[in-house]
Amino acid sequence: MASCGNGKEEKVVVAKAETSVTGNKAGRQFAFYKDINVKPGLNFEVVSWGKGVDSIGGYLILMSDSVKNKYNSFSSERKGIITDAWNMDMDNDGNPEIYIELLSKKNVLDLNVYEYTGGDFRKISFPPLSSNMKKNYVGNDKFLIKDGNLFRSFPVVNPKDTTIKAGDVKMLVYQLSGNSFNVNEVKQEK
Repeated sequence: MASCGNGKEEKVVVAKAETSVTGNKAGRQFAFYKDINVKPGLNFEVVSWGKGVDSIGGYLILMSDSVKNKYNSFSSERKGIITDAWNMDMDNDGNPEIYIELLSKKNVLDLNVYEYTGGDFRKISFPPLSSNMKKNYVGNDKFLIKDGNLFRSFPVVNPKDTTIKAGDVKMLVYQLSGNSFNVNEVKQEK
């Protein structure tokens, strides 16, 4: 090819196409997308959208059961940025529960939980922190799944309480029974 030219080098510029779901912000159609495979043929896709302010918008849960040839969807408004989504069956009733983790303030996480049962989505209320817990709460929480249990940890701060030391962390464990959550504090050794 070098012998077939006029001696001048030509510079060819090829534009790179953005094809990623999480591409640049201007070209991105959905702010969040996750495909959750529950079992072969049964998938839930969680999609978040919104224009302008990142913390408000909507989300959609799409259910596709290709084995039974059934498809369903659920949409809701959101206040917060979706950071993760996953499936658990914490009450062991055989119905998938979709957990949607939202960053509702700069450092505060919350969960929206939906059980898919009888061909429909049913919201399960996730309990807020107790008034006693809120006294020492400053955000920066993390949700963790371990051995089939859902845990929430957050650093505690209360300048008026001398029993709280810098670096202390509260750990809560959530159990689901009868479509309601029970919350217990995990006592940590010091």
